[in-house]
Amino acid sequence: MMRIFKKKQNSNAKSIMTHKQLVLRKFIKHRLAMIAMFVMVLLYILCIFSDFFSPYQPTTRFSELSAMPPQPLRLYNKETGKIEGLFVYGIKTARNPVTFEKEYEVDTSNVIRVKFFHRGDEYKLFGLFQTDIHLFGSDEGHIFLFGTDSLGRDIFSRTLYGGRLSLSIGLVGVFLSMIIGLLLGGIAGYYGGKIDNFIMRVVDLFMSLPTIPLWMGLAAAVPRDWSTVQTYFAITIILSFFGWTNIARVVRGKFLSLREEDFILSARLAGASDAYIITTHLIPSFMSYIIVSLTLSIPGMILGETTLSFLGLGLQPPAVSWGVMLKDAQNFRSIATMPWLLIPGVFVIITVLSFNFIGDGLRDAADPYGR
Repeated sequence: MMRIFKKKQNSNAKSIMTHKQLVLRKFIKHRLAMIAMFVMVLLYILCIFSDFFSPYQPTTRFSELSAMPPQPLRLYNKETGKIEGLFVYGIKTARNPVTFEKEYEVDTSNVIRVKFFHRGDEYKLFGLFQTDIHLFGSDEGHIFLFGTDSLGRDIFSRTLYGGRLSLSIGLVGVFLSMIIGLLLGGIAGYYGGKIDNFIMRVVDLFMSLPTIPLWMGLAAAVPRDWSTVQTYFAITIILSFFGWTNIARVVRGKFLSLREEDFILSARLAGASDAYIITTHLIPSFMSYIIVSLTLSIPGMILGETTLSFLGLGLQPPAVSWGVMLKDAQNFRSIATMPWLLIPGVFVIITVLSFNFIGDGLRDAADPYGR
């Protein structure tokens, strides 16, 4: 009897779960979405606190160690045959007797031990707190987990710093697109008629335009003497200027289907204003669909910035983004001699896939009563 009573209690608890609890429960069951969420949270933490997690500043140059291959972390020392904690092997430089190019060889006799909470280059955390503590470093030599570029700059540090701009452009650009899409899509769907027809024709016009050539044309018009902050916001506005159309179409369709519902008619009869009905009743009723649409739009924004910067029309040095870093890998010679320059591209792929998996999970969770 007690078991039957407990089963009834559990079934009753499930039946009285709110809509938000059902959505959250279904999203948690989506394994790929949860893994992607963990990856994205980790990426954002690493990039936000890149000053602390990176051993060097993104502009610090080690000219004598330019184009150096990555140094993998190790635990087992081949020389002593023992596990000696985290360390990297040193690198010996030599000249190729045929091409006279500089070559690097692993020096197993030179053990560079990793020291955590190491004091290195000074920086300002969030631009406020002056400190020189980094997550890791070494007093015995240099540690380049992702190698160095042709100027001797640490790619690991630059990748973390570059993620700040690339990841933030996706969020800021989608936020601007959401405002434009909600405004124009809401007006078109709520009022209908000629206003709806005019706004939808504008949307069709924007959707028919070739995106990349227009991005390139507008980005090329940005003055080259602008500061990094000015160029950042200019690129963000250019990307969001063409990213609002899908959101506007979704909002317009939902408004058309909901504006004649009983609860909307009741609000009108009660004397509620149009602004109150839109903000209090209409938008919250399909906010989950808006969130899904925004989540799936973020990868497009990130790829747009990467594309423009890769083509030399987006952010420019000394600004650091994944697109700016990938610009160094434009020719086959660079890729053949320094394949580790493509590491920022791996981060772009991981980010895009993670956002897509999160969007799929949210899309499934938006209908918690489905299968």
